[in-house]
Amino acid sequence: MTTTNVLTSVIGYPRIGYDREWKKALEQYWAGKSSAEALQVELERIEIERVRTMQDKGIHYIPVNEYAWYDHVLDTTTMFGLIPSRFEYTGGEVSPDLMFALARGTQEAVACEMTKWFNTNYHYIVPEWEGRAPQLTTNRPLQAYRRVKAALGIETKPVVVGPYTYVRSMKGVSKTERLQVLAQFQDVYSQLLQELAAEGVAVVQLDEPSFVLPMSNEEWAAVQSFYEALRQAVPQLHLWVQTYFEGVSNYEAFVQLPVDTLGLDFVHGKLRNEVSLRKHGFPADKRLALGVIDGRNIWQTDLAAVSAWLETVAAIVPQERWILQPSCSLLHVPLTTQREAALLPELQQALAFADEKLAEITLLARHQSQADAVTTSAVEASAQAVHAWRTLPLRQRPQVVSELAQLLADEEQGTRRAHFAERKQLHRERWPLLPLLPTTTIGSMPQTAEIRRARLRYRRGEWDLNTYETFLQDEMKRWIQIQEEIGIDVLVHGEFERTDMVEYFGEKLDGFAFTQYGWVQSYGSRCVKPPVLYGDVAFKEAMTVAETAFAQSLTSQPVKGMLTGPVTILNWSFVRDDIPREQSTYQLAYALRQEIEALEQAGIGMIQVDEPAVKEGMPLLPEDAVYYKEWAVRAFRLSTGGAAAQTQIHTHMCYCDFSDMIQTITDMDADVISLETARSGGDIVAVFERESYELGIGLGVYDIHSPRVPAVEEMQQLMERALSVLPHDLFWINPDCGLKTRHEPETIAALRNMVEATRNVRAKLGASSTVAAE
Repeated sequence: MTTTNVLTSVIGYPRIGYDREWKKALEQYWAGKSSAEALQVELERIEIERVRTMQDKGIHYIPVNEYAWYDHVLDTTTMFGLIPSRFEYTGGEVSPDLMFALARGTQEAVACEMTKWFNTNYHYIVPEWEGRAPQLTTNRPLQAYRRVKAALGIETKPVVVGPYTYVRSMKGVSKTERLQVLAQFQDVYSQLLQELAAEGVAVVQLDEPSFVLPMSNEEWAAVQSFYEALRQAVPQLHLWVQTYFEGVSNYEAFVQLPVDTLGLDFVHGKLRNEVSLRKHGFPADKRLALGVIDGRNIWQTDLAAVSAWLETVAAIVPQERWILQPSCSLLHVPLTTQREAALLPELQQALAFADEKLAEITLLARHQSQADAVTTSAVEASAQAVHAWRTLPLRQRPQVVSELAQLLADEEQGTRRAHFAERKQLHRERWPLLPLLPTTTIGSMPQTAEIRRARLRYRRGEWDLNTYETFLQDEMKRWIQIQEEIGIDVLVHGEFERTDMVEYFGEKLDGFAFTQYGWVQSYGSRCVKPPVLYGDVAFKEAMTVAETAFAQSLTSQPVKGMLTGPVTILNWSFVRDDIPREQSTYQLAYALRQEIEALEQAGIGMIQVDEPAVKEGMPLLPEDAVYYKEWAVRAFRLSTGGAAAQTQIHTHMCYCDFSDMIQTITDMDADVISLETARSGGDIVAVFERESYELGIGLGVYDIHSPRVPAVEEMQQLMERALSVLPHDLFWINPDCGLKTRHEPETIAALRNMVEATRNVRAKLGASSTVAAE
């Protein structure tokens, strides 16, 4: 450890490795191509490599145990032995295969639910509370601490999901039961920390991001009592409670916790946390971990501006009690910019990925500890670079800004369509043979190794455009025939030309750039490479018409046009930070509006505008969510508001709790929305038992993130439950999400079962062959 007064820390660091070795090792094992021993060796190698990187960058408090083989919340679940009864767990340490079964399911047991980690695009495996008392099956933080110490000989900071956050993340715990369940974790957390202290661990970080959510005084009192008991159990251990993603909900209660370091987000929670800090001060017996480098976006930090702001903090908390760090785990950003040789030089110089953010933290700490000519010059250079980037002319498109402003000024023309009742009748007239309970899929079909090789050959120049397009058309022909043979009613072209549902559109719009190695983890081994939205967005030419029109020419059944919605493109991109997010979203919506017009001109009558990321981008505090919902709805309706009444607009959302989104979904005014149902056990259906919904709706009847093929009876039960509360003539049948990541045999088998289950339900309803016959 260096002698600087201002210390540095990292809350968490990417897991995937510089070449996604982590992903490859997992998938090789799941495919039966490597052994459990080989998997362990490779994943532990990556674990040590990432710690060595943080060590080499000069970070003082280096985290361990936030590295997970699949998901850190799932690790906590297995560590406490809270395995759902359907997996027939009998106790003891949980094997990797059982852990993977919870995440991915087996043919006998449905996987645990998966949902977004707060308002990020990282998905965690949701714990299920069945009343089983938690037990420490194995001390994962202790194992991680020992591995790193043996390999590198250094002290580290074990990271544990905090007790309140873990309990609040659980399924099966109502708000009224939360504190009762929390109390049952007192002994197991105390035991975990006591074992760490006995090993000689000095500092433990307890992540409590749920402290930024609304909490009652009773909850804060229970949390205070819980941490007082922890303090008594391990008086010698330095306890560090970390929050992120927003300002803490009750700052006065938070700073009274009997711990040694308190971590606050001064990027995404800057306004509230700064106001609280100024108003209430900070305890003299605690350290303050200041999250001042954005852990969720990729832009270089203006270190001069941060340094100036830190002067105000110094008047409240002395520098010797500071710890500088990113605002949250760096899990949400790529690893390094060093290999991004294909980017515009101006753009590359404006970026800071995980490793660059480590360098920013250490530079800032050096400058705050003892500024000299070197640190002063570097800090000033960062400010100049940020200013130069923000004022760069290539980012500006005044014509788009002007046209969009004019369209938004005429709200009626820009976002309003005919009433749904009128549209519904026109749709029945346009598709008179569409049966009751129409079946469809969400859009993508399995992307095989052959498809990926073809795309790579084209990009490398080994194939010319004609060869590549012929290959894509052959795949579309094959899958149109498969869908027809299975009996799907509304078809899709399969999206074989698309690497990613956001990247594909970004590549065809002005205002985006693309990295070569900018991967981040989304869920499990699934990594995504978000586009970089760096400037004003502009439509250039039709993006999806050729493939969709070709697929439609192959069949008499309707083929949906498939677009990614404006809010999802925004939330699944790294977004410019110099204008409000809603302004970028409106620009995206305007571009998609022009694409919908092009699809209509090509004769496409059903167009799906997917918005799976609307919920994840929602602010965490209710008072902030109101405006977000307003502009998210406005952006969607701006996209679709120019469509003819005869055009049926679909949308799709998945893997979030939509119980508080029904009015927002209604306001979006899509003709049909498909929602995930299967993985969450049909929980959304309970919402419709309480609230009416009068637009078309498709509830997903099987989980596509699991390799299992659900039985006909299983899907049929989900359908029948939903149909007990939803109108039959507005109900659609579909999988939970797109099928891109699945293998062909299991996909075909699952779709066959879905169609058979649908036919069984139609027969039970005594349905006529068509809606039009009603």
